Amino acid sequence: MEFRVWAPCAASVDLVLPPSEDRLPATPTGGGWWAAQAPGAGHGTDYWFSIDTGKPRPDPRSPWQPSGVHGPSRVFDAGRHRWRSASWAGRDVAGAVFYELHVGTFTPAGTLDAAAGELDHLVQLGVDVVELMPVAAFDGSRGWGYDGVDLYAVHEGYGGPAALQRFVDACHLRGLAVCLDVVYNHLGPSGNYLQDFGPYFTEHHETPWGAAINLDDDGRLEVRRWIVDNALRWFTGFRVDALRLDAVHALVDDSERHLLAELSDAVAGCAERLGRPLALIAESDLNDPRMVEPTPAGRGMTAQWADDVHHAVHALVTGETAGYYVDFGSVDVLTHALTRVFVHDGGYSSFRSRPWGRPVDPARTPGHRFVAYTQTHDQVGNRAAGDRLAALASPDRCAAAAALVLTSPFTPMLFMGEEWAASTPWQFFTDFDGELGRAVRQGRRAEFGRHGWRADDVPDPQSPATREASVLRWAERSRPPHDRMLDWYRRLIALRRQEPDLRDDDLRSVRVTTGPRSGTVGRGWLVVHRGRFDVLVNLTGGPADLPCPPGARPRLAWTDAERVAGGLRLASDGAVIVERR
Repeated sequence: MEFRVWAPCAASVDLVLPPSEDRLPATPTGGGWWAAQAPGAGHGTDYWFSIDTGKPRPDPRSPWQPSGVHGPSRVFDAGRHRWRSASWAGRDVAGAVFYELHVGTFTPAGTLDAAAGELDHLVQLGVDVVELMPVAAFDGSRGWGYDGVDLYAVHEGYGGPAALQRFVDACHLRGLAVCLDVVYNHLGPSGNYLQDFGPYFTEHHETPWGAAINLDDDGRLEVRRWIVDNALRWFTGFRVDALRLDAVHALVDDSERHLLAELSDAVAGCAERLGRPLALIAESDLNDPRMVEPTPAGRGMTAQWADDVHHAVHALVTGETAGYYVDFGSVDVLTHALTRVFVHDGGYSSFRSRPWGRPVDPARTPGHRFVAYTQTHDQVGNRAAGDRLAALASPDRCAAAAALVLTSPFTPMLFMGEEWAASTPWQFFTDFDGELGRAVRQGRRAEFGRHGWRADDVPDPQSPATREASVLRWAERSRPPHDRMLDWYRRLIALRRQEPDLRDDDLRSVRVTTGPRSGTVGRGWLVVHRGRFDVLVNLTGGPADLPCPPGARPRLAWTDAERVAGGLRLASDGAVIVERR
């Protein structure tokens, strides 16, 4: 078997084979690449690379790290898996119902195989796409996954690469597509040995995590290839259907052709070869519609997360207006988000203290290009206590928020457990050793201490109890009040699937009628007109009369409603969906 590695600055490279630690010299093959032959090696063979006789390090393209990120790499033959879902033809994810889950807290076991055991729940809920938070190998046994350092490997605590194949297979057998969250904007602080091999980072750009990934400096071509090849590997060897790209605004690239455009074209070519649709979904803070416009003028992303829609819904139902919610919270702002996506679309952003964003052209850009949600791992987990929406707002307001998102012109996404208003928080947790672990703990407490939190009230990210507190309690689903919320979500998703008007992604067709005090934070009512359907939402805090044409019949109701002259009187806080004749 041949082992290859890119090490452009090395004078020598050795392939090291444990446990004997035999060293086999590699030969330069051009372009900074080295190759070593190891007769008899194959699936399951452990190996390292040593640069200039230095300490052996894992392969930058390691497919398997069974002993953790500081241990040797292991050969993984992705072709060994016998796919039971070989006939899976893929699916277009635009407008599909996404479900974001974290493998380590989705079940008590915290493994991919255990998560596969709960997939029938997602099918019954009406989910179309399962979005896995990052599974790339990271240091320690528990974490969110955004500190991955071996981007080609699958975290061993989740079951390793073979378990991911089994999970995708199980999803496809049930008609569920799989989206994998990948992180290309930075690597974690422990186990990152890339700089030993070559210029994977550049000091010419800074990110919140330090030096930027090298996309436009010397050596950039192979670093960009390392990222593109990683993406294609998930589509080919693991048969995932989409990738969610973390914080692409931190992919600082001054090249003539941005990495995202290059990646988009490469994935389009891969989709053509495989004969099934593939998708790229960006998380971007730029509020720039060019992100989802075709290459070469745009970045070519299939869709992007729409945080402004989240902020507009969240601030309205909770009344929170601190931090990045400062420009949100009223029915008027939500109306702008439902019809124009970006609230900050060139105007002033108080949180950023400057103008921000560009407007979306409804005539050119369909709503399904934007993923909308009431909760995500970020919006829950980055709160000091990891409190979900259900801990911040009444069930009535949570139900109204769900109705707004699941009948919207966007691609809707749920965060695991929200469908039954899970009582468990979802908190930030890590498992780093020594000084790094202490620094993470102190940094977390200091961050929230500046916002008035006592250190003892901020969950210790290093404590195993913090992860345990975040594990879903599946038995809740069948108990009040959780069972009612679960039924509401199931019926909302079923109605969306049944009625094309509720899936219509033409932003020009979305109209919103608002009531008095529509500029008041946390209060007001609105009617969202979706084809022959009206979504009536009362968040006034008391009964309110909302306009509704005669003859319209309720199709789905969370709150009590009675016919009055000119409309419906809705009880305090809730939603009703009616069909006009």
